[in-house]
Amino acid sequence: MAIKSGMGRKSSNKNPPFFSHEFVIQNHADIVSCIAMIFVVGIMLQPTQSLASTFVALRHNVSGADPSQENPMGVQYLYTAGWKDVCAVFFYTLICIIMHAILQEYILDKISKKLHLSKFKLSRFNESGQLVVFYAMSFLWGLDLIVREQYIGNLQKLWEDYPEHPMIFLHKLFFIIQLAYYAHMLPELYFQKVKKDEQKPKIQHAVAGLFIIGVAYFLGFQRIALVLLTIHYFCECVSHAFQLVDIVDKEEKFTKLHLVHSALFILTRFATMVLSCLTLFYSIDNISQSKRVLMLSMVFGLQGYQFFDFISNVLRSKRENSTEERTKVTISANKTEKSKKQKKKESDLPEADQNSAQSSPTSSGNARKMKTK
Repeated sequence: MAIKSGMGRKSSNKNPPFFSHEFVIQNHADIVSCIAMIFVVGIMLQPTQSLASTFVALRHNVSGADPSQENPMGVQYLYTAGWKDVCAVFFYTLICIIMHAILQEYILDKISKKLHLSKFKLSRFNESGQLVVFYAMSFLWGLDLIVREQYIGNLQKLWEDYPEHPMIFLHKLFFIIQLAYYAHMLPELYFQKVKKDEQKPKIQHAVAGLFIIGVAYFLGFQRIALVLLTIHYFCECVSHAFQLVDIVDKEEKFTKLHLVHSALFILTRFATMVLSCLTLFYSIDNISQSKRVLMLSMVFGLQGYQFFDFISNVLRSKRENSTEERTKVTISANKTEKSKKQKKKESDLPEADQNSAQSSPTSSGNARKMKTK
């Protein structure tokens, strides 16, 4: 299956040389698909089955049952975190790159062509379009796991039996996909030809996501991390959805949506800090001081950074709006002054010429010529 990949780039009829940068960028989805198929085919072959399954299947099963065998008794497979998860993250990073290209080519590019967006708005549209799909999927997935594990109304389950609380299959797969998605953001900078001045915030986003989720996962804080990520993803999904509306809304009919996002943002940050402090500081007893300080510092540091970024964006938006208002006032004042000057010139003419000037804007020039004569 050929997949044209690119962030709003027009396809070229010229075939670039093999293994050149342009060839890899244009065909990166096909190349990555072939690499992923090697692991899938490897599972079907007996000599490579064990190695390939380390990348494709989930490891560190502690339930005593083999997931590759039939399960007539309905045994619940339970997993813990381990070093083999790095192999699974690598494989699912390839899958995320493929899904990114499919979403871009078959949905976002077709929508953006109908909207006729500028380059700046097109870049924002593609970024928010990709993220809103990821955030929506992750929020619904996380909410389903919270309901399955019965965390709602039973918060003590977040810290019971720490750190000996294994994960069900979907819970473990959730974190593998999270890590894989943030990992795939780094090669996408190359595949999408992101400009150097735009790379820094994207790299920070990817590295921060990888580090924070990875630390929480491998240190055994999967339950509280699941709840905090679900809350965070709901807020981010709404934020990028509003941003898409703002890009499409040329008449600015939905500007009040920003107030809804601001209120939701503050509530989300407050809920995250309260829940993390309640769980990590007061409820979990059998945890070392270093782990406690590390997790709390990461959570509170991230919330502080997001608050700072939020306030900076609000102030910048106000400055831009005030600048636009001043520009409009200046233009309006200039038009008014020109109109007054025009009326003063007309008042200097004879009465008959003034009447003709009022009826025809172009007659004032002729009136001046007659007066001169």
